[in-house]
Amino acid sequence: MNSIKKERLPQLDIFRALAILGVLHVHATSFAAGEQALQSPYYVWINGVNIFFRFGTPCFIFLSSFVLFYNYYGRPVTRGLMLNFYRRRLTYILLPYLLASIGYHLMVLYINGQLLDDPLTNLSSFMYALITGSAYTHLYFVFISIQFYLVFPLILQLMQKSKTMVTWAIPFGLIIQWAFVFLNKYQLQLVDKASYAPTYMAYYMMGAYLAIHFDKIKPWLERPFKEWSNKQTGETLVLWGSWLAASFIQIHLWYQGRHFGHWVNSLWYELLWNAHSMLSALVLLHATFLIYRTASRGVNAFMTRLGEISFAVYLLHPLILVLYRRFRYNIPLDSLAYVLFVHGGLIVALGISWVVVQISFRQIRWSWIAFGSVPRSLAPQPKREPEAVLTLDNSHGKA
Repeated sequence: MNSIKKERLPQLDIFRALAILGVLHVHATSFAAGEQALQSPYYVWINGVNIFFRFGTPCFIFLSSFVLFYNYYGRPVTRGLMLNFYRRRLTYILLPYLLASIGYHLMVLYINGQLLDDPLTNLSSFMYALITGSAYTHLYFVFISIQFYLVFPLILQLMQKSKTMVTWAIPFGLIIQWAFVFLNKYQLQLVDKASYAPTYMAYYMMGAYLAIHFDKIKPWLERPFKEWSNKQTGETLVLWGSWLAASFIQIHLWYQGRHFGHWVNSLWYELLWNAHSMLSALVLLHATFLIYRTASRGVNAFMTRLGEISFAVYLLHPLILVLYRRFRYNIPLDSLAYVLFVHGGLIVALGISWVVVQISFRQIRWSWIAFGSVPRSLAPQPKREPEAVLTLDNSHGKA
């Protein structure tokens, strides 16, 4: 197999930005949607925001798979290639995950008054949290990404050798995912099901399929509306309409369950979340290219930078939210002021995380240990002689 150098897709940083905004909306509203604001007259809004933006993590998983197969599918799987692949993941994913797990575990122990408990007990609980991605609520995403990295070379080779495997990638992913859903519901009953890779196999395989066939969908993504065929227009309207329908049905079911206690079979929630998030990946991919093509330079610059630092923001923002929520004081839970406070958490978490990460990347050469790969546009530059000409390559590979 000949190695094919792939065109860089700067639009994908905008996809990352949209996905991290989804994550931030969910985490900012999690307490309010869960219990705190159930009796609020604004609960319809809080619940709606919390459920609608649940596409963040599945879309990150989809994009991770898309990028991997986009960059590696046309390359022979050699020992050197895989060694470099795992070296980068160990350096820029696993090490930040380890440090984040230590930091958040210590924070939880402190909040619960257990920091000075038996050291062996605390160490044991940390080791369990580390190997299950449960040191804090958001770290499961990194944990399942690590699981995918372990099986990636095998799936890559299978797809390179079998066109049938490629053709049936998405159905194959759905079968694995739903087999795990039924197995867990009726046998395993794992509380932390979301921490295991089979839960997201459909998104992983959809990312692989679209990456391999990207040349076929690229014209749809890049052409303006006026150049679409009637078929493309109709299919796009169906895609966006189905996405909105799945979103609002899911919001309604969760509202009925949370607010009135009218719960239905858990498989309905699973099905609607699956449909909503898979359609979200396609909608976000379409929106990403639309934004890149039509938005102002300022909007594109904002979204691109947010996408570049999205992994670091993902790791850091829950800490900011914990600190922010301590300033609620006596704001009534059923007031409009509380709704504004909740959304203020999103803005504060994003803003402070952004500033901390950007300053760290620019000023601290070892910041990658905590925050992962440093975008080239933010990497500290070596000092040059005054007459030297410095050319910056703003490309930021994620492979």
